[in-house]
Amino acid sequence: MTTVLRKPLTRRRIVLAMFIAISADGLQWIASAPGWAGFDQAVDVLTMSLLTFLIGFHPLFLPTFVIEFFPVMDMLPTWTGCTAAVVALRRKQQRTGPAPPPQPSPPGAIDI
Repeated sequence: MTTVLRKPLTRRRIVLAMFIAISADGLQWIASAPGWAGFDQAVDVLTMSLLTFLIGFHPLFLPTFVIEFFPVMDMLPTWTGCTAAVVALRRKQQRTGPAPPPQPSPPGAIDI
């Protein structure tokens, strides 16, 4: 994968990502009372962009982004939970190392 999709995790990146996720959830919770139109969506776009920049893209960010559009679900700390899950998965991947490259097929073999 390219470096945009998967970045090496450092303590600084993890702390910044968690700070951004917690801040986004807090802002959305506070701003939901006045009902500022468009504010939640702007926070979601900014949060997803910043998290992708810091820790790389992960498919778990997509359902989190979509869930934020539902009225009651946006009150949950979805960005915080998703960021913690992505960090845990990436740490596990970094400990086990990258997957070995696929072996080439022998000459004359038919790949299905």
